[in-house]
Amino acid sequence: MSKNLVIVESPAKGNTIKKYLGKDFDVLASYGHVRDLIPKTGAVDTEHDFAMKYQVIERNEKHVNKIAKALKKADTLYLATDPDREGEAISWHLYELLKERGLLENKRVERVVFHEITKGAVQDAIDNPRSLSHDLVDAQQARRALDYLVGFNLSPLLWKKIRRGLSAGRVQSPALRMIVEREEEIEKFIREEYWTIEADLTKDSQSFSAKLRTYNNNKVEQFTITNEEQATAATDTIKAAANGKLLVSKVEKKQRKRNPAAPFTTSTLQQEAARKLGFSTRNTMRFAQQLYEGIDLGSGPVGLITYMRTDSVTLANEAITELRELITQRYGADNLPDQPRVYKTKSKNAQEAHEAIRPTSALQAPDQIKAHLSSEQFKLYELIWKRTVACQMIHATMDTVSADLAAGDAHSFRATGSSIRHPGFMAVYLEGTDDRKKPSDKDERILPELNEGDMITLDAIRPEQHFTEPPPRYSEASLVKTLEEYGIGRPSTYASIISTLLNREYVELENRRFHPTDVGKIVNHFLTKHFANYVDYDFTARLEDELDE
Repeated sequence: MSKNLVIVESPAKGNTIKKYLGKDFDVLASYGHVRDLIPKTGAVDTEHDFAMKYQVIERNEKHVNKIAKALKKADTLYLATDPDREGEAISWHLYELLKERGLLENKRVERVVFHEITKGAVQDAIDNPRSLSHDLVDAQQARRALDYLVGFNLSPLLWKKIRRGLSAGRVQSPALRMIVEREEEIEKFIREEYWTIEADLTKDSQSFSAKLRTYNNNKVEQFTITNEEQATAATDTIKAAANGKLLVSKVEKKQRKRNPAAPFTTSTLQQEAARKLGFSTRNTMRFAQQLYEGIDLGSGPVGLITYMRTDSVTLANEAITELRELITQRYGADNLPDQPRVYKTKSKNAQEAHEAIRPTSALQAPDQIKAHLSSEQFKLYELIWKRTVACQMIHATMDTVSADLAAGDAHSFRATGSSIRHPGFMAVYLEGTDDRKKPSDKDERILPELNEGDMITLDAIRPEQHFTEPPPRYSEASLVKTLEEYGIGRPSTYASIISTLLNREYVELENRRFHPTDVGKIVNHFLTKHFANYVDYDFTARLEDELDE
C-alpha cells in the first residue's frame, strides 16, 4: 500500500514523476478538469452572489472514482497539478469532490508545485508543499463564470437571429472582430502608384546599386514620383547631369550592436513556431506539453523543458550558470558576455515566480537526443534550446556603411550596406519577424571601399514602378502578437480561441492567413451593433487586468 497519493493532470506527466518518487508514492491522473458548470440556465446564479453549480465531467468520472478508491488506502494526498490558474482550479475541484464524499477525514492534503519535471524539482516540491491558493482559484472561477454568462446569454441569440450552432465568447468575439476589421481595411484599400530610381554602379570590378535620395535639391519621398512620365523625365535629367559618373560626396561608417531576444514566453514561442516551423498554436502547445511532461531517453521519461504556460522571461540562476558554461565550451569565451543577461518581463501581470520556457538542462543538446524525439518534438526542442542559449550570448557587432553619391549639383543617390564583424548570438539564433517586406539585400550587402572624392562609373539608371500594398491579413503569429499587445485573453488560451473560430467556420485559413467567412462577418456585425461592450478591445483587456489582480 502506498502511503502517499499524488494527483497530476495527465498519465504522461504521472509516469515521469513516478520514476522520481519511488515505491511509497502512487501517482494517478485526473485527465484534466474533473468538474464543470452544469450545462443549463442557472449554473451561475446572478441573484445569489454568483453562486456556481458544478457537476462531474462525465468522461472523467471513472478517473475520479479511481482516485477516490486509491485515497482510502493513503495517508497523504499531494495535489500536483500544473502551476497556474487552471492547475490550481483542478486541484481545488478535486479537493471539494473528495471532501463531499467524506474521504479527506484524517488525511493530510498538500498542494505541490514545480515548473519543470526533473528529479530535483519534483523532490523539492514534495519537501516544500503549500496550501491551495484561493486567490488563484477565485481568479479562475471568475473567468469561468464570465465565459459562461457571455456565452450562455449571447450564443442562443445568435442561434435565433443567424443560425444554429454558433457561439459568442468573451475573448473569441474580440479576436473575430480583429480579423473582420482587417478584411474591411483590405477591401477599402486603394492602391497608389509610386516610382523609385536606382543607379547601377561599378568600382574596382564590384557592382553595387544606390537609390535616388535628392532630386533638384529636394528630398525624394515615397510619392515624389508617381507616374512613368515623371520617372522618365527624372531619369533623363539625372543621366545628363551625371555624364557617366557619380561623385562620392560623403561616407559614413558606423558600428552597431544587436542584442539577442529574451527567452521564450508562451506567446513568443507560439509566434516563432508559426513563423519558423509553420506550426499552428494548438500544435505548438501540444508538442511543448509532450516535451514538458517527459520523453523516454532510454532510461525512463525525462522532462525536457520547463512549464510551457508562462509570461515570464526570468531564468533560474542554476540555468544561467549552466548556459554560461555551455557557451564557453561550445562557442568559446569570446561569445560570453562579462555578466549574465537579465531580462525584464513586459507583461504587467506576469508571475515572476514562473520561469521562461527553457530546456531543463542545456547540456541536452538537440542533436544528442534527436533519436528519441519525433520530428515535430525535435524541431520545437531545437527552437527552444537555440533561443535559450542565444539569450545568454554576446551581442552581434555589425559594420554599417552609407555613402552619398552626387549626380551633378542638384541630385544625389545613397548606397547602404552592412557586414557582420562578429556574429555573437546570431551564430546560434535569429528572431523571425511578421509580414516583413521582401528584404532587398541592400542592408546585408557589402559595398566596395568608397572614399570621398572618388568618381564612380555609372552603368545605368533604372526607374522602377511600385504600388502601395494593403495591410496583410493576420497569420496565427501576428494574431497572437496583436491579442497580447491589446491584453486580450491570455497566451494559454490563444490556441483554443483560434480553434473555436475555425471550428465555428467564422474564419478560414488560406496560405496560413485568416479570412473571415460570410457567417463570421454577420456574427461580428450583429455583436458590434447590439453588444458593443462584448467585442470592445479595451473592455476585454480591462476585465483581464482586473481578473489578474
